[in-house]
Amino acid sequence: MKPATAAKKLGVYLQATPADFQEGVVSRAELNALQADPPQWLQELRRNGPHPRPVVASKLGVSIAGLARGGVTEPLTTEQIEALKEESPEWLQKERATQAEVRKETVRLKEKKAEQARKAAEQGR
Repeated sequence: MKPATAAKKLGVYLQATPADFQEGVVSRAELNALQADPPQWLQELRRNGPHPRPVVASKLGVSIAGLARGGVTEPLTTEQIEALKEESPEWLQKERATQAEVRKETVRLKEKKAEQARKAAEQGR
């Protein structure tokens, strides 16, 4: 697979990986080996970053779109993410609230669908 795909599956920022990783091709076996027994560079990237946007969004508890609305467009290090959490700017509070509402609605819809399926199964008896 392409290095970009492998980096995405590993949850790391491609440009921060070693040159031989960026320039090569990663087989499924190599990817599995990296996941099972990550080398020092991979452990360091996962621990300290810089992290890609999906990881930053997850660590902050917001969506990727929420990051963009907050003006965060570049990869961040763990230290920068922690500083943002401590600072807790208004946009971050708003985006976390929005994300919480989205999660609640997702749960509500899932429960509603399960209830409809249960009723349909009862009527089919």
